[in-house]
Amino acid sequence: MAYDGWVVVGLGNPGPSYANTRHNVGYLVADELAKRVGASWKAHKSGRALAVEGRLAGTLGVRTVLGRGRCYMNESGGPVAQLLQFYKAAPDRLIVIHDELDIAYGELRAKFGGGDNGHNGLKSIRRSLGTGDYLRLRVGIGRPAGPQDMADFVLSPFTPVERRELDLHVQRAADAVESLITDGLENTQNRFNR
Repeated sequence: MAYDGWVVVGLGNPGPSYANTRHNVGYLVADELAKRVGASWKAHKSGRALAVEGRLAGTLGVRTVLGRGRCYMNESGGPVAQLLQFYKAAPDRLIVIHDELDIAYGELRAKFGGGDNGHNGLKSIRRSLGTGDYLRLRVGIGRPAGPQDMADFVLSPFTPVERRELDLHVQRAADAVESLITDGLENTQNRFNR
């Protein structure tokens, strides 16, 4: 029987050296969602993922599995595929939360499918699932103001000014995930996409 809930995965890199970097904003949103479920991350039976199972209060009791890979961003596909396989969930029941360079800091874009725009985590998921047809919540981190290598930029910490608003942006992104589950893509886009 197919899983009737949702699998929500935040992308990032494990370990304290990456914890507060722009590339880990997916992890930060997943952490906020885990708080809302009222549970702690645990190693999942499926393999290289941490998971939380529960029901988000804002989703009218819909079953949700939250996931975070225990591997680097560019290997995210394996853990995501394992979670979907374990729960017998189709890719259209998957929401991936990730950082996006082409969106201004703090802005959100919900979408279904599309290209990977050079994002190594999304490329890995496409390779493992054989499709890019799943929901995505793109969390804007902006681009560097000057000539800086993009890899260095995404792996650098948020600036003090950005950190002042980070919690608010993370909470809003978590609200958008709940909206995707309860209200669907179009309503979420109308409410959260700027």
